Amino acid sequence: MDVSDRDILWEQIRSEAAEGAWSEPMLSSFLHATILNHKTFEDALGFQLASKLESVTLPALSLRDLIQDAFNAATHLGEYAREDLLAVHERDPACRKYSQPLLYFKGYLSIQAQRIAHYYWHQDRLHLALFLQSRISDVLGVDIHPAARLGKGFFIDHATGIVIGETAVVDENVSMLHGVTLGGTGKERGDRHPKIRRGVLISTGAKILGNIVVGEGAKVAAGAVVLDDVPPHTTVAGMPAQPVGATAAEQPALEMNHRFREKKP
Repeated sequence: MDVSDRDILWEQIRSEAAEGAWSEPMLSSFLHATILNHKTFEDALGFQLASKLESVTLPALSLRDLIQDAFNAATHLGEYAREDLLAVHERDPACRKYSQPLLYFKGYLSIQAQRIAHYYWHQDRLHLALFLQSRISDVLGVDIHPAARLGKGFFIDHATGIVIGETAVVDENVSMLHGVTLGGTGKERGDRHPKIRRGVLISTGAKILGNIVVGEGAKVAAGAVVLDDVPPHTTVAGMPAQPVGATAAEQPALEMNHRFREKKP
């Protein structure tokens, strides 16, 4: 995404907020505080995350400074946040405006908050990173370890009950629904969590456990328990999960078709 595209996206969000403030006067203060009072997308996102995650011991003003420092030091965070927002808008039929994920969608906000925690984890500020993880879990109902690696274009729909472990890796353009676990299989240490490759779609309540790979363009059916590697472009279902066919789409995450037995043309 180049600079002109980024500016267009931010201006569209501001335009939607201005229209909302005019049509819903009772929300005017909210929309000014969250969007219209800010110069940049990153400023607005930082304000929203700080407002959600503040606590008695770490107020919003201090959190905003920490988030802004992360955005300034790791400029890709703003790019990834924009790519994630576009992913929501493109894949979620309930998302009618570009401003919705920024204002209301906890899946989107939890990913952006984890990216901040991930930054501080790699600055050896482990207490701060884990504090943020705890607040994300408490406030948003999403538990993603700050060490987990999340690629851009990541979309979590509804998001309640998501658990992603410490050594998990999620490549770009992945979609998942609520209740998904990317977890371990016991108390072993080291590299113990799943690796989810590009374009994978993970449906509601799926559990993917252990240091296994879900190959590019694969699809995991709702409620599946995956204990072994999934070949690329394969659909798996069941407990334990077994292959049930090939995926029709190159990147199922973009299509969002949750049928595990796809209809033939």
